[in-house]
Parts: sequence; structure tokens; C-alpha cells
Amino acid sequence: MSMKSKKSLRYILLAILTYIVQIPQYILLSIVKLFGYFFPYLQTILRRPKTPKGRKLDLNKFQLTWSDEFEGGSLDLNKWANWSDLHGGLDNANTRAQPRHDGWSCLEMARVENGRLQISSVNSEEGMAGGPPGSYAAAINTRFSFRQKYGYFEACCKCPKGLGLWSAFWLHNENVTNQVDGTGRPGTEIDVYESVFYRSRDPLRKNSIISSLHYGSYGLFHMMKNVGRYRVEDPYDSFHSYGLEWNEKGYIFYIDGVETGRSRAGGVSRNEQFLILSVEHHAGGIKSLGWAGDIRKNRPEDMADFEVEHVRAYQYKELLP
Repeated sequence: MSMKSKKSLRYILLAILTYIVQIPQYILLSIVKLFGYFFPYLQTILRRPKTPKGRKLDLNKFQLTWSDEFEGGSLDLNKWANWSDLHGGLDNANTRAQPRHDGWSCLEMARVENGRLQISSVNSEEGMAGGPPGSYAAAINTRFSFRQKYGYFEACCKCPKGLGLWSAFWLHNENVTNQVDGTGRPGTEIDVYESVFYRSRDPLRKNSIISSLHYGSYGLFHMMKNVGRYRVEDPYDSFHSYGLEWNEKGYIFYIDGVETGRSRAGGVSRNEQFLILSVEHHAGGIKSLGWAGDIRKNRPEDMADFEVEHVRAYQYKELLP
């Protein structure tokens, strides 16, 4: 059965159950969401980290197509833009604070110093860039400057310390929020890595990252695939490279050039996607219990910057014109 047929069948079953059992549809929708998202989410939290032991990355088959080595004195706004709603019509001139999870993305929080991108996290009682009082960081992307279908993508970075905050390097496109067939083929949120376990008291679990896929929209049929949870040596105090190889057969994830996991869940994305570097915040709620924690429990000195040495994109030489 095709993914589109399965999606139609789920709608029909929901309608039948709502009529026969007289269960409010919002309860049934919650059940569907439970199996499609929250169970994989729990798996993400409970998994014990694995040490990367896969094959080594072969860069000889790729050619560099885009990069930012952060060598200037400020963030290159010809390459990076502030986060914006994917259907909100904002452009790369957008400098106003934009909502992200329990915080706000603001370009003022992203700066370049000593050859590195640094994204800070602060709590502002007055608000910043037109936003209200709250916690601020930055989620910057190449939506208006660079996209690519297939290839190898890498960020070399040091993860930020602090409760309730985490960094991520991911790929995205507009079709993820506007799926027409319930699969990941029009577009998939590809989380190359997320550093969400700083709050853990177990050093093995704390020093780990996850790689995940999100597809089928962010609504009722939002599906999540946790590719794996992987051990990293001192991710909050040293730099590591986190990479993704993407082709028509699937996704291959790497840490420091060593393969960690593979997946083609949801069907491999067939469209160009842009790059995102982000620091996200949580302030309470169910997800804070097993995820990054609650940012409100930090003192200002408890939070360290997200530092990035480079971001690079490569294409398979055989696919270049």
C-alpha cells in the first residue's frame, strides 16, 4: 500500500471510529499522534548512546559547492538569514525577532569572532529586535542564498552548555510543512545532529547527540524517525564535525568522518533543501522533562555559546554539470 493510500485510510478510519464509538475526534487524533511521534520521541530519550564505528567518509567523490569559514568580522548576511515562518513571506532582510519553541530567534545573537560563528543565549527582560521579554538565541539559515539536492553537508562545532537549550545542524525546505502525500519525498526535516542531553547526570548519556528525520507535515500525520543516539567525546568542550551524506538511496550520518547510522524513512527527499544552524530553548512543559531541561533554571554564567568553525556543502562529482 502506498503512503498516500495509508494516509487516506487513516482519515477514513478516524471518521468511522468517531461515528461508531462516539469518541471525540480530538482524542482519536491524539492517539494517532502518540504512535507517529511521541513513541519515537520516547525512544530517542531512552536509547543508550552508541560509539560511532562505521565506515569512514570518502570525500574524494565530492566537490565543494558552498561554504562559510566565518573568516570575516561579522555574520555574512549574503549567506545567512534569520529564522522565519516557512510560509510567512519574510525575506533575507528580516531582522525582527522570530518565535522558536519557547524562545526567540534574533540575528543580534549571532556574531563572528576569531574565525568562528558564535550564537549566544540570554534572557532579556526588555525583549530584543521587536520581540517581547523572554529567552533569545538565533536560528540562521541559507533559505534565500543556497539550496542543494544530494551531496555531503557538514558543520564543525562545539555544542553550547546549559539547561533547556540545545544546538542543531539541519536541512529543511518548505514542503515539509505542506506535504501532499504524507511522505518525506517532497521534503524532509533532516536533523544531522541535536545536542539535547546536557542535563543528564550520566556522562555517557550527557555526551551524546541524536540524528533524526521528520516528515509527513507537522500536523496530524507528523512522523519522526530517530536514526540513532551517538556518543561524542566532550561535545561541549571540543569541536567535532557532524555530517550528512544524502543521495537517492537514503541518508548516511557521520561524526568526525565516521559513519553512525543510515535511514530512508518516509521516502528520501527529492527536492533541494537549505541549511540551518540553530540554538533552541525550552521553558518547562512535558518535553523539557526528558529533553534539554528548563532554561529558566540557569544562571547567566551557566550558559555557554554555540561555536561553529565552518559549514560546508559538497556535491557528488558525477552530478555536477
